[in-house]
Amino acid sequence: MFSQKLSSRCEEPVFTASLMENEAYDRIGDEPPNYEETSFSGGTTSNGNGTSNGEHRAVRPSVVSAFGHDTLDRVPNIDFYRNAGSVSGNRAVRPSLQELHDVFQKVSVCVYDVESVIPLDNKDGTVRFGWIKGVLVRCMLNIWGVMLFIRLSWVFGQAGWGLGIVVIALSCVVTTVTGLSMSAICTNGVVRGGGAYYLISRSLGPEFGGSIGLIFAFANAVAVAMYVVGFAETVVDLLKENNAIMIDELNDIRIIGCISVVLLLGISVAGMEWEAKAQIGLLIILLVAIVNVFVGTGIPASTDKKSKGFFNYDAKIFMENLPPDFRDGETFFSVFAIFFPAATGILAGANISGDLKDPQDALPKGTLLAILITGVTYLGVALCVSATVVRDATGNINDTIATGMDMFCNGSNTAACEQGWNFSSCDVSSCKFGSMNNFQVMTMVSGFGPLITAGTFSATLSSALASLVSAPKVFQALCKDNIYTALKFFAKGHGKNNEPIRGYVLTFIIAVAFIIIADLNVIAPIISNFFLASYALINFSCFHASYAKSPGWRPAYRYYNMWLSLFGAVLCCGVMFVINWWAALLTYAIEIFLYVYVTVKKPNVNWGSSTQAVTFVSAVNNALSLTGVEDHVKNFRPQCMVLTGAPKNRPALLDLAHCFTKNYGLCLTCEVFVGPRTETLTDVNAGMEKNQMWLNKKKRKAFYAAVACDSFRQGTENLMQASGLGRLKPNILMMGFKKDWRTADTAGVQSYVGVLHDAFDFEYGTVVLRMNQGLDVSHIIKAQGEYTHTHASYLVVNAYYCIIKHITNVFSFLFSPPASVTTPQSPQVVVVNERLVSNSTQFQRKQGKGTIDVWWMFDDGGLTLLLPYILTTRKKFKDCKMRIFIAGQPGRVEQDRMKSLLEKFRIKYADIHVIDDITQNPNSNSWKMFEDMIEPFRLHEGSKSTTLAEALRKDNPWKISDAELDTFEEKTNLQVRLNELLQENSRAANLIIVSMPIARLGSVSDHLYMAWLDILTKNLPPTMLIRGNHKSVLTFYS
Repeated sequence: MFSQKLSSRCEEPVFTASLMENEAYDRIGDEPPNYEETSFSGGTTSNGNGTSNGEHRAVRPSVVSAFGHDTLDRVPNIDFYRNAGSVSGNRAVRPSLQELHDVFQKVSVCVYDVESVIPLDNKDGTVRFGWIKGVLVRCMLNIWGVMLFIRLSWVFGQAGWGLGIVVIALSCVVTTVTGLSMSAICTNGVVRGGGAYYLISRSLGPEFGGSIGLIFAFANAVAVAMYVVGFAETVVDLLKENNAIMIDELNDIRIIGCISVVLLLGISVAGMEWEAKAQIGLLIILLVAIVNVFVGTGIPASTDKKSKGFFNYDAKIFMENLPPDFRDGETFFSVFAIFFPAATGILAGANISGDLKDPQDALPKGTLLAILITGVTYLGVALCVSATVVRDATGNINDTIATGMDMFCNGSNTAACEQGWNFSSCDVSSCKFGSMNNFQVMTMVSGFGPLITAGTFSATLSSALASLVSAPKVFQALCKDNIYTALKFFAKGHGKNNEPIRGYVLTFIIAVAFIIIADLNVIAPIISNFFLASYALINFSCFHASYAKSPGWRPAYRYYNMWLSLFGAVLCCGVMFVINWWAALLTYAIEIFLYVYVTVKKPNVNWGSSTQAVTFVSAVNNALSLTGVEDHVKNFRPQCMVLTGAPKNRPALLDLAHCFTKNYGLCLTCEVFVGPRTETLTDVNAGMEKNQMWLNKKKRKAFYAAVACDSFRQGTENLMQASGLGRLKPNILMMGFKKDWRTADTAGVQSYVGVLHDAFDFEYGTVVLRMNQGLDVSHIIKAQGEYTHTHASYLVVNAYYCIIKHITNVFSFLFSPPASVTTPQSPQVVVVNERLVSNSTQFQRKQGKGTIDVWWMFDDGGLTLLLPYILTTRKKFKDCKMRIFIAGQPGRVEQDRMKSLLEKFRIKYADIHVIDDITQNPNSNSWKMFEDMIEPFRLHEGSKSTTLAEALRKDNPWKISDAELDTFEEKTNLQVRLNELLQENSRAANLIIVSMPIARLGSVSDHLYMAWLDILTKNLPPTMLIRGNHKSVLTFYS
């Protein structure tokens, strides 16, 4: 049935072998494919934005889906949810809401998409490991280190098996809690390569991930040297016993260590498959060695072994080893510090997460099981040794108690005494044998000593091999994310497994450098602290993600607890100081430095970290808490809605608003798209993220908002009513002066003045900025864009021209580069544009010494005074002094009154000027300028008959009548006279602030009001007209 429907709707499909033929798949990252609409009338095609376009691109087809009819809707499919560049499958793009809403039922050609795609089959030969070989084996080999055979008996000798169990249990608690946290994190989504770095960076963000990733990779690289040196020391001990030292002990360690690391490097570079086989071989040797220990404890002890303190299983020996017996200044914490590095290694599986078949399943299962097995093994071996070996023994086979000799057994060697051995001399002088003195107790206890040596070799080499693989893998993942741009070179992989060959070489160099030092007693605790810092952040990541309660936090592994994870993080930090306090401080210092570095660099990544989630939750909670607090004048701060259009179109207006609000309040840059909604919505949606990113890039602490409306006034009204969140809402409207009001159509002027009226109605403070050259530089930006595009095309043509010219000179005369890349502009236009660009960036530069002149004509609540004061607190305006101009009567009364007020407000000023001649009539030239300004907009009905005057008023209600001019003659004179005074007193000011006149709604025509604003600010330095909402923003009360 399905095939019949399909054949009835489209031609016979041609299946291609490549998935990339599928038009639903995204070839270029996050950008959706282009779709074409075909009209039923056979007219021109549209590009989806409603604009005519000559390009013909692939059409997303409608298909016969599971619903049995043609539809653009798609059934749920995993390919829709993949990231761009996914390695496990191609990313498909679902139909957009606009497609379903606008272009449904369009006629199109049948092309198959995701619903008819054959799933990807990974046949590239990449090696992937399961949970046993990939995680369990690696973790066990890394945890079973040299400590098992060389130091475990000493730890239980010092601490006794009572506190020894606490040492192992505490170590297991740290690793188990970390394992639970890691399990929750890695089952909360697909895990890629990078191990601890990947888990932490995707949870807490690049700052934490980048800092810990670098030191974790370095710690693994140095750990290679540690394990190899441990192996080399064991070999040198064997050489010394057989008198086969090559040069001397130190140089022999270096030689053997370098040779060993070269062989390990060869295994690693050969590929993960060979490395896994080597690990299996080493595991078998290690298991045999461990079994050898258990078997040896059951074999009857020889006289030689008894003289060295080994007596099969004995309850009295076991009880004698119960209490601690700390010697040589050792304490519980120092013994714990020595043992704990043996428990590290739980991230060995996570470090190769990119090479696992199913990391989400393998990591929790393999890691936790490895912790359980190794913990039980450590405990079992330690208890067996505690039940069979005494703390002190002489090693002298003659120290036996003769038969029939009556000797009272007491003191620290009671158990040995009852076994017929006299080790009392160990109370007086130190002995060389027993669990406290002999590090080779395991070799003595075992059934076959050389197997323990082989186990020691296996433990060291397996740990070294695991670290040698882990360090480059983690480092490669870090470099791929390009957090440290200088390290991008190491991101490249080779072969089917994307092996980090460059990372291997770097790790090899670091390992050899530390092997040559051959003394790692100082560096060892630092490395342990590096690992613990990783564990702490993994635990904190789990806690943080749970605390954020983000809907995206849905781990499949449920056996975790956020408070347990927090306890694990604190415990890890505490253990760091227990192991070595100065190493812990050094680790924190390095991590903080790297964190600050990454924060300052701000890598261009977004992983949806829990830090973002917590920031969002905190912002919402803080915004809600503000709603419960009434506004207070002391806490007033300017929160500006700035009508910039696109933020880059009016930089001067944005820069000045940013000076008001940076670190003070909210800044909202707004754009109104005028036109039918169907035509403008695409531009609104497209500009949201782009303009916000531009603001962030320019370090402007502002938000971008846009609306689509039929008129500019309606759009601005919507913004003023709906913008903001609780108390975080604009209280000041900033806009530029409409310089072209005299040539603009009437509707444009009415819309502009209407916005000012609306601002007063909604009780917004209002600021209008005027600069002589204007504010809008959008035409220059557009011209620069066209020039750049044309110039790039020219460079390509010129490059081909140069190549051909050098190949042959015979035909060189046929080729000549274009004479110019753009149409030349007239000198006058160029000069105007240069001045406009210079003025537009004026407030981005530091202002020279000068003044900010504040003409505080009317009391508006103090906004006219507060805004310039805020400017003087900024670095760009710190060299500018405030001069205050007020209207008043002659004499010092007004000046003293204003001086007293400013002192109470604690506002610094340079001078106070009282303008006592403001009521004088303006001179004739100024008045003539004003009359010329309003002449085109006057009715002149006074010279007409009554009938004609009424007809003129009816046909042109927006024009300025003679009666209106008479009514507002004094106010008009004031604006013209003020401009004369401004020219006289403030011509050299850096910035002028003037109280904005208000036009009474319905009484003053729009063109007369614009003429007031124009004549008031004409031919002046940058001028701001300010009018507060007549609510106090200043107070002198504490």
